[in-house]
Amino acid sequence: MSKEMKTPYYLFSAEEFKKRISFIKNGLKGVNLTFSVKANPFLLTVLPDRELISHVEVCSPGELMICKSLGVDGSMIIYSGVMKENKDIREAMDYGAGILTAESRKHYELICDEAEKAGVRPRVILRLTGGNQFGMSEEDILDILSVRKEHNTDITGIHFYSGTAKTKVSRIEKDLKRLRDLLEEAKSREGFVPDLVEYGPGLSAEYYTPPFDEADEGLFNEILPLLTSFGKEYPLGIEMGRFMAAPSGKYFTSVMDIKENDGVKYVIVDGGVHQLKYYGQNMAMKIPPLRVIRDGNVLNTKDSAAEGYTVCGSLCTVADVLVRDVSLPALRIGDVLEFDRCGAYSVSEGALSFLSRDLPEIWMEDKETKCLRKRLNSWTLNLASEDKE
Repeated sequence: MSKEMKTPYYLFSAEEFKKRISFIKNGLKGVNLTFSVKANPFLLTVLPDRELISHVEVCSPGELMICKSLGVDGSMIIYSGVMKENKDIREAMDYGAGILTAESRKHYELICDEAEKAGVRPRVILRLTGGNQFGMSEEDILDILSVRKEHNTDITGIHFYSGTAKTKVSRIEKDLKRLRDLLEEAKSREGFVPDLVEYGPGLSAEYYTPPFDEADEGLFNEILPLLTSFGKEYPLGIEMGRFMAAPSGKYFTSVMDIKENDGVKYVIVDGGVHQLKYYGQNMAMKIPPLRVIRDGNVLNTKDSAAEGYTVCGSLCTVADVLVRDVSLPALRIGDVLEFDRCGAYSVSEGALSFLSRDLPEIWMEDKETKCLRKRLNSWTLNLASEDKE
């Protein structure tokens, strides 16, 4: 860390992001890869070329604005999201979004209406539900396919994502069987043959048990034969967020206070759970990769007297606990804690406006390290600002 970097802040690595994508692509040769923007919008600034990434999944008007601001090619965009309005669909069409998803009958009707007004013929993929609020039933999809020739859209495929942080091959097998069953029924009943089957396997990323990369790669290699086999039957696209982005991020936060209450040593840092989230941490009982930096040097636990600490953030809630009972070198105020493997969701999923704390700096380590976002205040988000005339 340099003197320019003021905690709390994130440091993302372009190299780690591209390394993970290259690993996936090398296994899934000939399969289109999609990066889910919601996992970490800042990684769009170092998006690999189209030989590695074919699409980006955009799930809101705000994410579309980010893509437009960064000049992301509209043809790369799969415009998704469970809630769409007419203006959202029209804006995506106007920008040239390559594919629009229909998550319901209403979504499809809105797309048809806006396409007719705009005089365009968009590519559409129909989203199959995973048993939750996303997507629609097989029957709804088959009904839409039965009338597709009446509308000015090109229904080119199916979209399916059934859940996150999967660790069992059996869940992937179940997903792919469901997709096959639907696609076989669509072909036999409606003569539909897809140009794209966009599938999000929702693979877990390892946060707590090293070696981390080996664990992730082992899980991927377990499901690879299933995906490869499916890809030989259908034009497969794989959509990922967490699995692609997780290894690429670090979060830094400074020790501001140390105290002991009822026999527990508490460390108060200037960040908190509103800025750092690990899937499955279970009330901070699991320990993610964590290092202590003092005066620019990493402390080695073996070289220092280790002590047990509970690390808490700057929010006024008992839920703001980053990690409990973790053994660390004897800490001092001013030490910096470095949390690793937080490239997915921490920067975008936290309760960022809670307590009106500032939003942290964002740094990107590429050919050079540069600041992508300076520290921002959030108090204006919580201020009543009724216009006065």
